[in-house]
Amino acid sequence: MAVLDEVAAWNNPEGLNPRGTVIVIPGRGEHPGVYERLGARLGSDAYRVRVVGDPTVDADRVTEQVRALVADDTLPVPHVLAGSDTGALFAAALVATGAVNADALVLSGLPGTGPVTPADWEGELDARTNCPTHRTRLTDDEGVRRGALWAPPPSEWFGQADPTAVDVPVLGVHGADDVVSPLDAVRDWYAKVGSARLVGLAGTGHDALNNQTHRSAAATVVLFLERLRLGSEIVRDELTGEPPR
Repeated sequence: MAVLDEVAAWNNPEGLNPRGTVIVIPGRGEHPGVYERLGARLGSDAYRVRVVGDPTVDADRVTEQVRALVADDTLPVPHVLAGSDTGALFAAALVATGAVNADALVLSGLPGTGPVTPADWEGELDARTNCPTHRTRLTDDEGVRRGALWAPPPSEWFGQADPTAVDVPVLGVHGADDVVSPLDAVRDWYAKVGSARLVGLAGTGHDALNNQTHRSAAATVVLFLERLRLGSEIVRDELTGEPPR
C-alpha cells in the first residue's frame, strides 16, 4: 500500500488559488475522516488540507506520510503542521527534532504529563466534546477506537517535543474546560517556545477543534494562517497600533 493511500484530502474551491497547505495529525483513537468538518472549512478558505493517520498506531508510517506531503511540489507553501491531542505532541516532536521541515505549527489539546482518570464511553465523550453533532459522529463511527484517549502518550515524545527547539511560529488552541490536558498544565510549554500564541476557548473540552466552539477555533486558525502568509501586521489594533493578541 502506498504511503499516501490513507490520507484524507480537502482542496481549495475551483477558481481560487490555494493559499497554503495544512497537514493534520489526529489524536488517540481518531482517523483522518474525523476531521472532515475542519478540512472542509479550511478548504473553503482556499487552503489545501491533508489529514494523515494516528501516530500512536504507527509513528513511522505517519512520519513517512508527513514527509511525503511536505515534499509534494503540488502542495503550496506555507506548509503548516497541525495536530490534535497526541497528534499535537507528535507534530511538535517532528519539528523540534528536525525530522520534518514545516513553516509553522498549530497545536490543539496538547497533552500534559499528568495522569488522567479513565471513564466509560459517555465519560470519554464528555471529556472530548460538547458538540452534539461530533458526539454522534464519534459514537456512530466504527473506525474510532473507544478508550484510546486514556492510553498515555509514548513517554519519549515529551522529551522530543522540546519547546526550546521549536523554531517556527506556533498557535496553541486549547479548551479552557479540558480535563484530559488542563490548560494551566500546558502554559509553561508554550511560554518556552520562541514565537507562540496560546488561545483558550471557553466552554470547550479536549477536542478543541471539534467542540461547539469549532467555528471560533477554525476562525482562530485561519487568522493565524493569514498572518503567517501576509505578515503579522496584516491585522492591527488601531487604538494601540499593535497586532491583536
